[in-house]
Amino acid sequence: MSDDTESIDSNRVVAVVIGRAGSKGLPGKNLLPIGGRPMIAHSVEHACGSSLVGRVLCSTDGPEIAAAAERAGAEIVMRPAELASDTATVDSAVRHAITESASDAEYVVMLYGNVPIRPPGLVDRALEELLRSGADSVQSYGPVGKNHPYWTVRIDDQGVVEAWQDHDVHRRQDLPPAFIPDGGVVAVTRRALFDVDSGHPHAFLGQARRGIMNPEGSVVDVDGRADYLLACALHEGEIA
Repeated sequence: MSDDTESIDSNRVVAVVIGRAGSKGLPGKNLLPIGGRPMIAHSVEHACGSSLVGRVLCSTDGPEIAAAAERAGAEIVMRPAELASDTATVDSAVRHAITESASDAEYVVMLYGNVPIRPPGLVDRALEELLRSGADSVQSYGPVGKNHPYWTVRIDDQGVVEAWQDHDVHRRQDLPPAFIPDGGVVAVTRRALFDVDSGHPHAFLGQARRGIMNPEGSVVDVDGRADYLLACALHEGEIA
């Protein structure tokens, strides 16, 4: 850890774990057991395990999720219905949690409750880069692997295939590096989080954005049954 991050008062950093009760792809996913604990508990523990985070909140609309997150060490901020719909944005829920908890932290870590698998130290890595770079936000990314954008196509109503982007690459080995947000962590300044007048869906990330890379497969974002089984398998070899 650099001298700059060692001098940061943890009271200036808050983490918000986001755990909405509704889920169409995998109902009740934030409470599904992984390694004997509810899924949401893993994200809370990742936040609590950071050496730079001074306070851990959980934003949720589900009483059972709230109870599980509180047992894992989070303070609970119950989310109103209008911030728990399918169309509500993640950043709006985080802003609500910060405001309702009266936190005056300068730096905010956002963690999805349905990401039970992260590399050790990921939260601190993101915060260190945010502080070192002076950026508005730092987000974690992973390699796209075989699902490279060069292989993406458009298919019209008649089944006609058109390349999304023209290129002359035929071998996977020759593909240019490409990365995708892996859901592991987002660290953002308070200023950027609340300065969203533009209305752009990613305005809360600010103008100066940085990325940190994770190895392929080191973050598991659980959206469906297959993701859940993978997370269980990677956690102590258990499949619940």
